[in-house]
Amino acid sequence: MNHAARHTAVKCLRLARIVLVCFLILLADSAARAQTGSLLGQFLQPATLVDVFPGADRVGQQEGDPPAAPAYKGDQRLGYVYLTSDVVNSTGYSGKPIRILIGIDLSGRIVGAKLVEHHEPIVLVGIPAEKLVAFIQSYVGHNASDGLKRPVGNSSIDIISGATVTTMVIGDSITRSAIRIAESRGLGVARVGSAPVVVADKQIDPNKLTVEDWQSLLGDGSIRRLSLSVDEINDAFAKSDNKLAADHPDPGPGSVAFIDLYVAQVSVPSIGRSVLGDVGYQALKQRLQPDQQTILIAGTGRYSFKGSGYVRGGIFDRIELVQGDNIIRFHDHDHERIGDLSAAGAPPFPEIGLFTVPAEQHFDPTAPWRLVLLVQREIGARDKAFLTFDLSYQVPSPYLNDRPVPVTKAASPPASLAKAMPQPSPISTQAPASDVAPLWQFAWRAKAGEIVIMLAALMALTAIFFFQTALVRRPLLYHRLRFCFLAFTLLWIGWYAEAQLSIVNVLAFFNALRTDFRWDYFLMDPLIFILWCAVAAGILFWGRGAFCGWLCPFGALQELLNAIAKLVKVPQISVPFGLHQRLWPIKYIVFLALFAFSLYDLSFAEEAAEVEPFKTAIVLRFMREWPFILYVLVLLSAGLFIERFFCRYLCPLGAALAIPGRMRMFDWLRRYRECGSSCHRCAVECPVQAIHPEGNINPNECIQCLHCQELYHDDHRCPVMIQLRLKSERRAAVMTGLSSAPSMMGDQSKQ
Repeated sequence: MNHAARHTAVKCLRLARIVLVCFLILLADSAARAQTGSLLGQFLQPATLVDVFPGADRVGQQEGDPPAAPAYKGDQRLGYVYLTSDVVNSTGYSGKPIRILIGIDLSGRIVGAKLVEHHEPIVLVGIPAEKLVAFIQSYVGHNASDGLKRPVGNSSIDIISGATVTTMVIGDSITRSAIRIAESRGLGVARVGSAPVVVADKQIDPNKLTVEDWQSLLGDGSIRRLSLSVDEINDAFAKSDNKLAADHPDPGPGSVAFIDLYVAQVSVPSIGRSVLGDVGYQALKQRLQPDQQTILIAGTGRYSFKGSGYVRGGIFDRIELVQGDNIIRFHDHDHERIGDLSAAGAPPFPEIGLFTVPAEQHFDPTAPWRLVLLVQREIGARDKAFLTFDLSYQVPSPYLNDRPVPVTKAASPPASLAKAMPQPSPISTQAPASDVAPLWQFAWRAKAGEIVIMLAALMALTAIFFFQTALVRRPLLYHRLRFCFLAFTLLWIGWYAEAQLSIVNVLAFFNALRTDFRWDYFLMDPLIFILWCAVAAGILFWGRGAFCGWLCPFGALQELLNAIAKLVKVPQISVPFGLHQRLWPIKYIVFLALFAFSLYDLSFAEEAAEVEPFKTAIVLRFMREWPFILYVLVLLSAGLFIERFFCRYLCPLGAALAIPGRMRMFDWLRRYRECGSSCHRCAVECPVQAIHPEGNINPNECIQCLHCQELYHDDHRCPVMIQLRLKSERRAAVMTGLSSAPSMMGDQSKQ
C-alpha cells in the first residue's frame, strides 16, 4: 500500500470512530427520551405561550386523559394547551412524531398552533418553512366540531405538493386531537363516537373456516369495493374549490375505470382462506405477531393506489387506514406484493398487496375502520390538487362470536388471532399449520422462475471469473460475452426484476442489527437476498468488483452508454491521476455521512440516499418528477465523457462494498515486473483508473472488468508479450534456417 492509500485509510478509520461515538451518544439520548412521558412541559415555554394561546399569561399543571394543561389569564380559565403527539398518532414520513402545540378555548375553537418538532426530510430540505407555517395557521379559528362535519367521501383537502404525507399527518393530527380534547373537556362538542369503537363482547371466531367464492365475499361485505370512473373523478374535482384542478380533467372516455379498489381483512380465518388459499393464509398466519392484522388491497384502473413514487424503503402516500382517532400509514416493510387471488371467480388485478398493521398500533379487528384513498391531479409543473375518498369496512357479524373478551382499557384489542387459530379443516388437502412454510418461503416459491434465472446468471459469472485466463486470451469472445452480460444486467436484473442493490439496503441492515433484526424481513425479496449473498461471497474472492463491474444495473447502463459514445467518436476526458486520487474519496465521505444519518433517523438517511440515481433510472425507469430525471441525465451525460463517472467519484454503495473488500482472499489479477516501471498501457486504458502509474492495482477502485488481463495476454499490445513474441519469432526463424541448411548442403554434394 502506497503512502497516499495509507493516509486515506487512516482518515477513514478516524471517521469510523467518530461515527461510532455519535452512535453511542444517540443510543444514550434515545434511552433518556424513552423514559419521558408527555413532552408538553418541554416545549411549552412562556415565549411560546403567546403564539399558542394569545391572551393567556400562564398555564396550570398538565392533567386528564388525554393530557392537556389549562390556560389562564389571572384566575380565569380560558381553555387548554396540549401537544398533538400526546393525544393522537402523529407519526410522519420519517417514522417519528410531528409535534404541534395547540391552544383551544372553552368553546372548542383552535386559537393558536405552533410546530415545535419534526424530522420530516422533505420539509427539512425541500419545502419552504413559510409554506408549512401557513398551512398550520390555516387551522386557527376553526372549531373542533368542524372536523366532524367533513363529508365522508369526495372531500377536497389542502396539501402542500411534494410533502403529501407530512401535510396529511399534520392536518389529521390537528383535527383529531382537537376533537378528542374538546370531547374529553366538554368544549362544545358532544361525544359522537369518534374514539375507537371497541366491541367488548365480540371477537373473531377462530372456528369459522368456510371457504367462499368471490361473489359471495362481495355480497356479505367480506370484500368491500370502491369504484370510480373518469367522469366521477372529473365531477368531484369540478365541485371542489380548486378551479385549476377543474380545468385539467382526466382525458379519455368518461366510463373508463379511474380506479376499481377492493379491500378485505384477510387475517380473519374464513376471509383469508377464501382469498389467499390455504397455503397463502397459513403462511400469513405464521408471520403474524400478537395484535397484528393484515389488510388486502387490490386495484385496477388507470390510477395506482400505490403510486409511481413508491419504492423499497418508502411509504405509501396514497392510502391510509383510519380507525377512530388512530391513523395508520404503511411503509414498505408492512407490505407484501402477491400475484393473484385464490377465490373462485376473482378477477385479475395488476396491483395486489398485503398490508400488515404493526402491533404497536393497537388495531381492533372487530371494530369498524375505513381506508382513505388520496387522489391527486397535476395542475402545474410542480403543483397538484388532491381529493380523498373513503371506503368503510367492518368484519361481517357471521365471523364474530359473542363470547366476552376481557378488556382492561377501552382501546385495548382482543387477544391475537394468531394464538387461537386451529388447524385447517378436514376437507383441506394442504399440510397442517405446523408444517407450512413462513411467508418468505411462499414469496420464494412465487418467484421460482426468476430465482432460477438469477442463479444461472451468477453461476455463469462465477465461471467467467474462474476461467478468466482462458477467456481473455480470446478478446473477441471476451468483449461479446461482457457486452451480453451487461445488457442482461441492465434489462433483466434492473428494469425487469428491479433487483438493483442500494445503499439503503446496507443502512436498513445495520439499523435492524441495532433494533429488531429478523431474517424473514430480508428474505421477503428473493432476488435482492440472493444478490446480496452473491456480493458477500464475491467480496471474499474478488472484492467489490464482482458486483460493481458486472451485476450493478446502473453501472451497466453507464458503461453501455459510454461504449456507444466511443463508437460515435465522443471525445473522452482523461482525468489527471493526481486529481483522480483526490476525487475518489468523495464517495467514502458520502457513505459515512449517510451511515451517520441512519443512526439518528433512518428515514432521513433514505431520503438523503437519493444521491444514488438507482431509484429513478432503474427501479422507476425514469418515471419521476423532472428534478430527479435531470439529476440522472447529468450523471449519465458526464459518463459519456468520463467512463463510469458516478461509480468513480460518488457511489456510496461502491464505497460501502470497498471497505470489507479489503478482506478478499486472492489476488486474481496478474501483473508483470515491468508494469508501471517501463510500461503504463494498463494504467492508461483502465476504464476507471484503478491502476496506479506505478503499476499496482487499487482493489478498492477495481471493478474486475478484466480489461487489464486481456492486455496482459495480448502479444500485439502488451510490450512484455510483444517482446516475448518477437523473441519466439526470431528463435523460430533461426531454427527454420538451421533445419534448411543441411538439406541445402546435401543438394550441393549431389551436384
